[in-house]
Amino acid sequence: MPKNGRGSEAPQESQAPKSFEAFAQASQRRLYRTAYLLCGDPDIARDLTQTTLAKLFQHWRRASAADHIEAYARTVLTRTYLAERRRHLRDLLAHSRPDPRPAPDHTDLRVTLMSALAGLPPRARAIVVLRYWEDQSVESVAELLKCSESTVKSQCSRSLTKLRAQLGEAHIYATGS
Repeated sequence: MPKNGRGSEAPQESQAPKSFEAFAQASQRRLYRTAYLLCGDPDIARDLTQTTLAKLFQHWRRASAADHIEAYARTVLTRTYLAERRRHLRDLLAHSRPDPRPAPDHTDLRVTLMSALAGLPPRARAIVVLRYWEDQSVESVAELLKCSESTVKSQCSRSLTKLRAQLGEAHIYATGS
């Protein structure tokens, strides 16, 4: 038995941060991209990414034991985003009335898309981003957000209808037709 009295645990503990660092470096950009699509703000997306990585590091033994660590990380990111949006909304409602959003600028379709996504409620936005941008199945989105598959389908349908209505007019401006 080694002098530290831990047996073979000491080498495993020293390896855990290294494997976390490798995971963090490999997946940070992908997590940031998803965070940006969820929130639409680069600063908040960086904060969400860092918060997600901090939570993963804090529970790395459990996280690294997951079958699909990327899916686990995406779940942590999405749930963190939704929790922060709920907290932010409670703070806004408690202190003031939110200002109405300005009309979207139709000069850039990407800006218009981000503006349209911002108009969706946080949960609907998360469903659309996970389902169509991250190309997740209805089943995996439902499992990730702890809701039924029919909820995912109906939220997708309503959200896409709303996005099409907003982007249909923007598409005319973007293409010059």
